[in-house]
Amino acid sequence: MRRVRYESRGGPLFVEEAPLPAPGPGELLVRAEAIGVTLPVVRKVGEAAEPGPLGGEIAGEVMAVGEGVTRFGTGDRVTGLCFGHGYADFALLHEAMASPVPAEASAVDAVALVRSGLVALGALEAARPQLGEAALVTAAASGVGHLAVQLARTRGAGRVVGAVSDPAKAGFVRGLGADHVITYGDNGWGTPVDYVLDAVGGELLTPALHALLPEGRLVAYSSGGGTIQAYDLLVDAKSVIGFQMARIARGKPELYEQWREELWRLFAAGELKPVVHGEFALEDAAKAHGEIEGRSNLGKVVLIP
Repeated sequence: MRRVRYESRGGPLFVEEAPLPAPGPGELLVRAEAIGVTLPVVRKVGEAAEPGPLGGEIAGEVMAVGEGVTRFGTGDRVTGLCFGHGYADFALLHEAMASPVPAEASAVDAVALVRSGLVALGALEAARPQLGEAALVTAAASGVGHLAVQLARTRGAGRVVGAVSDPAKAGFVRGLGADHVITYGDNGWGTPVDYVLDAVGGELLTPALHALLPEGRLVAYSSGGGTIQAYDLLVDAKSVIGFQMARIARGKPELYEQWREELWRLFAAGELKPVVHGEFALEDAAKAHGEIEGRSNLGKVVLIP
């Protein structure tokens, strides 16, 4: 089989032949039909001290199961998060991280919706949104952000603001249901909001915090880091809430499954529409990463083995 690998920080990425993996206890061997490209994996290639497997979101058909697997069998269509070599023709997926793909959905739909949607929905839940409140979503055109804009609307947001890096993305974000679109460099981010879902971090934390009304909530789910001055929270009783999807997957599997079911329900009802920016072959994984690094993507970037 083929898989994508790299040998030094920053790459380059290359395709190599590798033996077909065998599923261990609790694992599924999945023939990948679509692979989601995420910012954390892109950053891993550029920042990790030692090269490691390129994991991530996969969707495809179960070809074999390991000992103890009870929820899935050969021929089932699944999607989930792979922690090993995910940029490959075949990948190992732990049963606990897998979910079924409905018959009406494609593998591309699955990788564009499930993992990114879980992060978007989890961040939204962490904000404790109330009916009619105003929301602001940073990286609003990204794989997670474009779903967060739609989810805020389905949860009854009275006003949704999308924040983007490039004004050329404004039309796309408005098409998702945003009432207003601002760019990061704008002098002020308009009328304050009740909560911010921040996927960027770093230098954007300060303007994102200033965009909040008194007692507003900022949910930080970015791997970009950043710091906030305590006084900026105290003066208007604002809150910063950290959210990490892995903690939900490991510690609250019932909630994780509930959220997955909610995403598929909204998808089936036409209330949540994942957008795919582009589909790339495994051999073009570097180009796919470049779309993320250059912040040029409108929606999800996907690899097709």
